[in-house]
Amino acid sequence: MAEAKKEPVILITNDDGVTAPGIQNLIEAVKDLGKVVVVAPDKPQSGMGHAITIGMPLRLHKVNYFGDIEAYQCTGTPVDCVKLAVDKVLHSKPDICLSGINHGANHSINVIYSGTMSAAVEAAIESIPSAGFSLLDYSLEADFTAARHYIRKIVEEMLAHPLDKHTVLNVNFPKASTDEIKGVKLCRQAYAKYEEDFLERTDPHGRKYYWLTGEFVNFDEGTDTDVWALANNYVSVVPVQFDLTHYKQKEQLESSWNIFS
Repeated sequence: MAEAKKEPVILITNDDGVTAPGIQNLIEAVKDLGKVVVVAPDKPQSGMGHAITIGMPLRLHKVNYFGDIEAYQCTGTPVDCVKLAVDKVLHSKPDICLSGINHGANHSINVIYSGTMSAAVEAAIESIPSAGFSLLDYSLEADFTAARHYIRKIVEEMLAHPLDKHTVLNVNFPKASTDEIKGVKLCRQAYAKYEEDFLERTDPHGRKYYWLTGEFVNFDEGTDTDVWALANNYVSVVPVQFDLTHYKQKEQLESSWNIFS
């Protein structure tokens, strides 16, 4: 008699908080593809990057927000959530980790600052293939229908094909309906950034304070980038990595500097 196939374990987290509409839609997209366990921040943690909590305790509380889905809220960062999920909730590594759906894109340089993507990267550091999902719509009333459709397709592929244990996919969806989306593009990260400015203001006590503003500027004219794909109504998929070594420059320094042993 053939042995029953083991149900995959899917860890879900985010950076917008456990009650955000995005995480509910992510759960809906994949909840019948395996055993889903949710560990997410108890409040919004956008822009936290790869921060971890040190010097103060972390609290983890079981919640009943998603029907029969096992779920917990954590007082820490998205990275804390992944660490606690593996060590104290699952007591083992899940088959995959999914983070999102973020309200707002995490294309180009945003991947550096994103709590959504840092949670996915942390999973990969722990040898758990992962993906972070983001929608180019900041509204809490955003329509996640198309994102759910494509997330399911992507996760089915992740589960069907063995992945390197350090796989991290940065997936972004345009603000468009399912019919308007032209397909999925495997992309590279665009060279784009925010030209930042700090508005200087004065509080009621006469003390100065600063408010970060800025404009997103794309310096990359390539048609193979995540920014181009989103602007042209494609879903962008960018494989990313946590090894930040610049190998080409390493070779150049080894050949041009005389101080290396």
